Amino acid sequence: MRKVSSPPAVAKNSTAARPRQVLLPRIEPLEDIPPAALLWKKLPMNRRALLVIDVQNEYFTGKLPIVYPTDSLNNILKAMDAATAAKVAVVVVQHEAAKMESPTFRKNSREWELHPEVAKRPRDVRVAKNLPGSFTGTNLEAWLRSHKLDTVTLCGYMTQMCCDTTARQAFHLGLNVEFLADATGTLAIANPAGSVTAEELHRAILVTQQARFSKVMNTADWVNQLGA
Repeated sequence: MRKVSSPPAVAKNSTAARPRQVLLPRIEPLEDIPPAALLWKKLPMNRRALLVIDVQNEYFTGKLPIVYPTDSLNNILKAMDAATAAKVAVVVVQHEAAKMESPTFRKNSREWELHPEVAKRPRDVRVAKNLPGSFTGTNLEAWLRSHKLDTVTLCGYMTQMCCDTTARQAFHLGLNVEFLADATGTLAIANPAGSVTAEELHRAILVTQQARFSKVMNTADWVNQLGA
């Protein structure tokens, strides 16, 4: 911290108040914070877990249909199949509304159910959550630590909500994070703050993730990496 210099002292019999010293915070330049790409290191693939986040019917036949990218589901399934073949742990995360009167993700409703293609594929564990972050109120961190896994690869829905939140949480917990750009997806949003297209929203999150929190990858590159 540096001090702001004070003006010359005022005589003792003066009625003017002596100015107080003000301490100013020292601000580090942004260049001192390396992006995720510079922090990344190659790690054994068997120390990873693939997190398949909220691939549920709500996003296909319910109130929140995913529109971008158009091939996200196929890439999610490719990632799951490749992970299973490479003996990479698969964690399926399933969102359920905290209140039964919720208009979306009501437990035991058709929309709450996993997409059939995800439901029928092998998984190591299923994690139920009530909030956007997959680590909040769940045993996900404990499960990863107990299996000595230090890297998570994210796919699923929605890009800007549960995927983005979970990636940030994982980063804060000291985990390495991979974010599959074409195996996550979203929809257009409009609210009192403004509007954004699905493509714009998706791209903005990917750029932000790559800047600090994750290594953003395409599914094909991630699958090829499994066999490296």
